[in-house]
Amino acid sequence: MTTKKALSRVIFWVALSLLFNVGIYFFMGQQRALEFFGGYIIELSLSLDNLFVFLMIFSCFGIGQDYQRRVLNYGIIGAVVLRLIFIVLGVAMVKKFEWILYVFGAILIVSGIRMILPNKEQVNFKESKLLKWMSKLIPFTENLEGERFFIRKEKVLYATPLFAILVLIESSDVIFAIDSIPAVFSVTTNTFIVYTSNICAILGLRSMYFLLQKLHSAFSLVKYGVALILIFTGVKLAILMFHIEIPLLTSIAVIMGLLLASIVASVLFKRRELNTAA
Repeated sequence: MTTKKALSRVIFWVALSLLFNVGIYFFMGQQRALEFFGGYIIELSLSLDNLFVFLMIFSCFGIGQDYQRRVLNYGIIGAVVLRLIFIVLGVAMVKKFEWILYVFGAILIVSGIRMILPNKEQVNFKESKLLKWMSKLIPFTENLEGERFFIRKEKVLYATPLFAILVLIESSDVIFAIDSIPAVFSVTTNTFIVYTSNICAILGLRSMYFLLQKLHSAFSLVKYGVALILIFTGVKLAILMFHIEIPLLTSIAVIMGLLLASIVASVLFKRRELNTAA
């Protein structure tokens, strides 16, 4: 997928999501529309960090772009189902135990701080404990078998490396959801709004991934913006303990400001590197 095509598809999905938001405005009111927009921006922002992980996984296994599309398609389907389960359970927990919002806030703050701190440890996804555990349940082939996830040889069922990558993608999304869903809870706990804002962001992930694949070196500082968004949403939840509530419009402005600032800083930093090299 060319950069131009990926960008046009990202714009399409964003436009479709904003159109859906307009529908929410007319059918559910201004407050719900703002909550959807806030949740969508949070999910879209935090998705960027998850896409960097996807890039690392595909790079580690040396998977070509043709096979990446298949894995991402199934990964998105899995994410749509898993998010529904997590969100329904999360909303039910919040309604029954309101104090859990403060726990979510603490998790987000810790996650944001850990993201900012330097991590020199090189991750080797091939040595994943999850894959080692799975290999005890089902044997894996050494090489890819086209786009197939499973293959039968001499009446024995084997999983292919492409299935291993799909498992890693889904597991990373589960870990990512632990941060992203509580972050959306900082603007709303309405099940419909939380789920639809998540899904609208997820549906455009494949196109955004291929765009990021082309331009990821130009957005090296975005992860710090994502980290600050996590910390901000965590603080927003935590201070509810003291009956302090940050207005929704202020929250949206801060989140968009942090994301845009990190993008602009990344572009300027990259330009400075190029000028220095020249």
